[in-house]
Amino acid sequence: MKPGWETKKFGDVCGFVRGPFGGSLKKQIFVKDGYAVYEQQHAIYDQFDDIRYFVNENKFNEMKRFEVNSGNLIMSCSGTMGKVAIVPKGIKKGIINQALLLLKPSKHILNTFIKLWMESEGFQDSLKAYSQGAAIQNVASVKILKEIDVPVPPIPEQERIVSVLDEAFASIAQAKSNAKQKLVNARELFEAYLESLFANPHKGWEKKILAEIIDSNVIGLVKNSSEQGAYKEYKYVKMNNITPKNNFDFSKYTCVDATKDEVEKYSLANSDFLFNTRNSKELVGKTCVYSNTEDGPVLFNNNIMRIRFAKTINSCFLNYQFTTKLLQEKLNLMKSGTTNVSAIYYKNLQYLPLLIPPLAEQCTIVGRLEALSAETGRLEAVYRQKVAGLDELKKSVLAKAFEGSL
Repeated sequence: MKPGWETKKFGDVCGFVRGPFGGSLKKQIFVKDGYAVYEQQHAIYDQFDDIRYFVNENKFNEMKRFEVNSGNLIMSCSGTMGKVAIVPKGIKKGIINQALLLLKPSKHILNTFIKLWMESEGFQDSLKAYSQGAAIQNVASVKILKEIDVPVPPIPEQERIVSVLDEAFASIAQAKSNAKQKLVNARELFEAYLESLFANPHKGWEKKILAEIIDSNVIGLVKNSSEQGAYKEYKYVKMNNITPKNNFDFSKYTCVDATKDEVEKYSLANSDFLFNTRNSKELVGKTCVYSNTEDGPVLFNNNIMRIRFAKTINSCFLNYQFTTKLLQEKLNLMKSGTTNVSAIYYKNLQYLPLLIPPLAEQCTIVGRLEALSAETGRLEAVYRQKVAGLDELKKSVLAKAFEGSL
């Protein structure tokens, strides 16, 4: 460790107040206005304005040891653990609830320094190691947390480290924001090109309804959950195999047994157009073009309609058209049912208006869209990698700061 630095226990540099037992703050004691009850959201989102619960003056005085004052820190202690915020000046007077830990830094340590240390990978790893619970993790007892070692440089060095980190993090945040915006721009570029294609149809494009361009449409095979399993004979495609981005995903599937007639009727072939007829209101109407290089018949379930088009139709072209805002608006009008389970029936879908250019032009457009989609995907991967790299850089800078090598 750097000369002049000390290693102290967390409990020696901060006062600890764990939030009150849940029974102390039952909903029936809350009032419309009064003294604030600060919750996990205030630590997680580092904001102190949005307050849901209040107590009266008597309750506040009874629980005064849990009072929040400016300069204190609060930390989330359940589920989303270890999020830290410094209490600013001018907030509404109040107390913490059972899901928070209140920290009161001593005169030997800056609240800004201790907050940055608590955000470091070293502290966060210790927090997870000492946490309790399975599905929802909870911070270990205060007694254990107090024994965690804290690197404590002199106050001037703490001030220097905070200043350097603030400047570095501002630069990282700006770079991350730029990368995220470029990621958005890459996606928007593809979407804008796609929308413009169908907003400005060329000469020779015809307007037809869906029923005029299909050879057949079949709703899939009904198999309940007890009839599905990994050791059955035939792979069985379900609505989750159609992604929200209108692609076919065969990474996960189940299997079923089926008769010879069922296999003949419900098998999929490459270039089949799949339409998700039943799902949540948000996801119903997803489409994809089936593509598979594996051997053996693949069947599809009854939440999917298999559509086979006339020879003058490129199914990939139709799949792109189904993703446009204009068609999505028309599909939304066809949805029936609840938010949880919604459906689009063929009796309505058959009248969906479509723009149909000559087959050769359909194929050319698909080629352009696939090339642009591939380039967009490449750019997205580059920008996602940049964002991930900046996150790692932040962790690395924090680690160096508390090793004394910043």
